[in-house]
Order: sequence, then C-alpha cells, then structure tokens
Amino acid sequence: MSRFLLVVPPLTGHVNPASGIAKELTARGHEVAWTGTETILQPLLGPDAQIFGTGTRAFRALGGHGLASLRSLWEGFVVPYARFTMKPLDAAVREFRPDALLVDQHTPAGALVAHRHGLPWATLAPGAMELGRPYRALPQVEAWTAGLLQGLWQRAGLPAAEFTDPRFSPHLVLATTGRALLGDLPTSPQYALVGPVLTERSADPVFPWERLDPGRRTVLVTMGTMSDAVGADFLDRTVRALAGYGEGIQAVIAAPRGVLPAALADTVVVVERAPILELLSKGALDAVLCHGGMNTVGESLAHGVPLLMAPIRNDQPFVAQRVAESGAGLRVPFARVSPQVIAERLRQVLDEPSHRTAAKLVGRELMSGGGAVTAADRLEALVTASPTPS
Repeated sequence: MSRFLLVVPPLTGHVNPASGIAKELTARGHEVAWTGTETILQPLLGPDAQIFGTGTRAFRALGGHGLASLRSLWEGFVVPYARFTMKPLDAAVREFRPDALLVDQHTPAGALVAHRHGLPWATLAPGAMELGRPYRALPQVEAWTAGLLQGLWQRAGLPAAEFTDPRFSPHLVLATTGRALLGDLPTSPQYALVGPVLTERSADPVFPWERLDPGRRTVLVTMGTMSDAVGADFLDRTVRALAGYGEGIQAVIAAPRGVLPAALADTVVVVERAPILELLSKGALDAVLCHGGMNTVGESLAHGVPLLMAPIRNDQPFVAQRVAESGAGLRVPFARVSPQVIAERLRQVLDEPSHRTAAKLVGRELMSGGGAVTAADRLEALVTASPTPS
C-alpha cells in the first residue's frame, strides 16, 4: 500500500472534496496524512485524521470583483500562505515520507516541496478558476500571475531552468467538474474530470430539522464560506425577496445571524453552516440560491436541484454562466440585483420544470466522472507509474 500526503488550504470548500478522496484511499488500505492549518483541518476531518500542522496566522480577507478579486486572492492569500507553509511542508514530507502528494491549486508550496524531493504529485482543482487558462485573452494578467509563481519557485531555492507551473501537475490534474460546466475551455491530456466528490459527512446535531415543513417548498441560501464580509447586503435583499412568497416557501439561510435583519419570518431558518449534502440527500431542497461556487453547484446538480446564482468573484461568474447556458438554473448580478428580480428569478427556477429537468441531466453527466473512486484510481496509477526517488 502507498502513502499519500494531502496539501490543502484552510478553506472548507477545498477540504471537503479532498476529504472524499482521502476516505476512498483509506478504504483501499492506503495511509493518508494531511498538512495545513491544524485548527481548521481537525474539526473538519475529525479527531482520527493524521495532520502535520503548518501553524496559524491571519490572512487578508478577500474582496472586490473581477480582476480586483484575483489580485486580492493571490496577494492576500495564495502567495503569503505559500511562503508561510513552505518550511513546515518540507518537514512534513521528510517525516511522513509519502509516495505521492495531492496538492490543492491554492497551495502551490506543496508542488514546490514535491519537486524538491523528486516526488510525484497530483493537482486538485476544486474550482474552474485556473482550468483552461481563463485569462489567456489578457496576457498581462497571465504574466503577472506567472511572475508571482516564479518568485515562489525562486524562494524555494529550486533551479530556474526546471520551473514548472505549480498549479498544474505534469502528471495528473484532478478537477471536480465535468465538460458540462467547462464548455469549450481546452484541457490537457493529464486532466481527469472526476466531477463532484460526494462523501458522507458527519450529521449536524444542532440543525433544526423540526422547523422544516414538508408541505412547503424549501430553498437553501448560501453564499459560501468566504463571502461573509461582502454578502450582508445581498442577503438583506434576499430576505426581502422571500418575504413576498408568503407561507408557500421556506428558506434555510446559511450565514452569521448578525448579518441578517433582526426580524425574520417564521418560514426563514438561519444557521451558521448548513448541512447541504444531508439536505440534498434527504430530498429536502427544491432550489439552491448561491454564489456559483463549484462545490455547491456540483453537489446541487448531482442531486438534480436547480440553482439561482449570484456570482461574486474568481471562477463563480464562469460557473454560473455555464449553468445558466445549460438550463439548469438562472444567474443574477450579485452587486445590484433588486429584491423584486431575486423573487422573480427564484420563482422561475422553482416553477418552470425545464430547470429541474436540465439540472438532472447535467448532474448525471457530472457524476459520470466517477468522483472519489476515479480520483483514487488515478492516484494509485500515479504511484505505480512513478519511479521511487533515490
């Protein structure tokens, strides 16, 4: 059996798909360890997870839209997190002695350390941001990103002549999406479009299931784990939109209670974090209103649930557009959409059968990628094909 070291950022939406792959590898008898921010990973992975902690520090909150959000992501998180974790990652590799690494695209330090030790590594792409060079029409943006990555390569002490983009393993790229959500974006031969990685998660012991009325249609509202700082105004508009529906529709809103209006209807349930997979698997949701994040979109479509999306940043506008083009949902502008338009579009998603039909079709296509099973197959093949480092 083999040893796999998983390198992930301290972001729930990135840890969850990696966790599904880890569970499949463990079930096959492989040894799996993690490296990252232990205070974030341990609650998500459970007490039995083997974690090589990289320490904890605060990073600048993501902000802005479009290219401003891209700059915020790279300069505020990706680059400083890579610098902060480089040495602990190297120590983890020396101690755990993995046969291969699975490295999230947002943690390029893992790829640099793998290269230093001559170990095979696979990329985990839990979003569509970097797939198919989305900024190929903006060469200055691509050059700026390349410069940041080359700076990390140099900081790691690696030979300049050996530079390879740490976002894309030359061996294997596992992408949790499918052609239905990539459109005509070109991909390379080493890409494996495995689709959503669905795995059983611990039941939420505090979720108020008793407040859900099976006689009403239920909408989940979630703007992602990284949108708390910018989502308050949109959520306020959403609450006003929902107020016009009366008793026929109930909403589960995943958000800090303090960002919502003080007075809410009895048909609105507010939770810090919603157990989305549990809600979906129990057939409790009729629609999802979200930011267009790949995890939420993939999980919803895998269960045939249509979407209303208000994309904020990064790959979300691209994903939302692809879903809208497929007919599996609708898209509205995050910053300026009115409560009236939110209400109108949500009613379309709920009432027009074509959206649910398209959601089921796209979901089946995504699930045909094989999820965690295919990902584990490809990782096993990666180790088998790679020579043992001296």
